[in-house]
Amino acid sequence: MFPFVAPIHPHPVRNNRTVYAGFLALLPLLGCQPSGDQAVTALPTPVPPGNYETATLGAGCFWCAEAVLKELDGVVSVEPGYSGGQAANPTYEQVCTGTTGHTEVAQVRFDPAKLSYAGLLEIFWYAHDPTTRDRQGADEGSQYRSVIFFHNAGQKKIAEGLKKKLDASGAYKSPVVTDIVPFTVFYPAENYHRDYFAHHPENPYCQSVIRPKLDKFRKVFRDKLRK
Repeated sequence: MFPFVAPIHPHPVRNNRTVYAGFLALLPLLGCQPSGDQAVTALPTPVPPGNYETATLGAGCFWCAEAVLKELDGVVSVEPGYSGGQAANPTYEQVCTGTTGHTEVAQVRFDPAKLSYAGLLEIFWYAHDPTTRDRQGADEGSQYRSVIFFHNAGQKKIAEGLKKKLDASGAYKSPVVTDIVPFTVFYPAENYHRDYFAHHPENPYCQSVIRPKLDKFRKVFRDKLRK
């Protein structure tokens, strides 16, 4: 675990690390909408053998979460998808209506020998704004809620403890509203969502939202990036 640092979100913090605050003001009035070819078949991402753990995290648009989390040393794979809803095998279009109960999530396979679950959650919290209910910037709806789907009792304990510590740290003016709920099922997103930022860097959303966030993230957490 490493100490809490200034969050990558637009709210001011009560310490001297304010240089990173405010970059989300770059958000345009556009949302997480795909462009280009959109093959709908979802195939599981191959994961090399190893003693890995799984985390399922909702931090707004899964394009952003995937682009950030895959940069971390110790992360083996990041799969965009949907969790927490009622409908089986939901499509992106269905989830975008906000009526299925699903959240856009990044399912992360990571090596605990290189990256602890606590360390992953600290990065998760500082890579999005966990104080806004069902909204991240211009992306609004229950599918963009801040949520941790814990896979076991140990993850639940760590997540709840860190959430209390984050609230008590004074890093945010508003309470942290991240839900911490049991994991049930994960549905992989359509293939065109995978590595969306890498495949569509010219997309206006990628240019205006993901790239600035990723640039700031790389500076703040440069010692946590894969070599």
